[in-house]
Amino acid sequence: MGTESEDIVLDFFAGSCSTAHTVMQMNAEDSGMRRFILVQLPEPTEQGTTAYKQGFATIVDIGTERIRRAGKKIREENPDYEGDLGFKVFKLDSSNIRAWNPDASDLEQTLYDHVEHLVPGRSEEDVLYELLLKRGVDLATPIESRTVAGKSVYSIGYGVLIACLAPSIARGEVEELASGIISWHEELQPAADTHIFFRDSAFGDDVTKTNLAAILQQHGIHHVRSL
Repeated sequence: MGTESEDIVLDFFAGSCSTAHTVMQMNAEDSGMRRFILVQLPEPTEQGTTAYKQGFATIVDIGTERIRRAGKKIREENPDYEGDLGFKVFKLDSSNIRAWNPDASDLEQTLYDHVEHLVPGRSEEDVLYELLLKRGVDLATPIESRTVAGKSVYSIGYGVLIACLAPSIARGEVEELASGIISWHEELQPAADTHIFFRDSAFGDDVTKTNLAAILQQHGIHHVRSL
């Protein structure tokens, strides 16, 4: 109600996401830069309904498709509008990082169990977005990705944060991986010091981890961290 051109509109009961549709339409009409955050429980649609028959298993599915169609329609009706009609969908889940919960009767086994700090089965994107949340990074910050030495490398905020969350980094891959990251970092020329993150369990040994960090630090990337 009465939003300014750069407000964030929050709707805790999204339903079919009419709020998102309205915000995008308003932006198209006055070239505003409003953003929206919508929250909806994944309530199932009833069997036999038109929505269910069309493949929408939950209200969230309906809302998500409505935003896609609304964005497409607004673009078609406003060909001169150059604003952003994209959106991201997140699902609430437990942390990707395993909590330290030692078994006092068998500390040795507990240590072995925690060699891998991350919950099995989680994707690199899952871990990446939790990293952004924990560091207070706006989830609408631009994210780019490149394949370097066969690994997915992510640049967030034009290189202010870089992450390579591959499950394994061999000693023989270190120089190629570091070289690719350094070249991309030089292209991006980030406005602030870069922080770079790796999956701690990806390194086969401390030598591999130390060598990679040393090469990056020699080229001006001093904040090297592992998860």
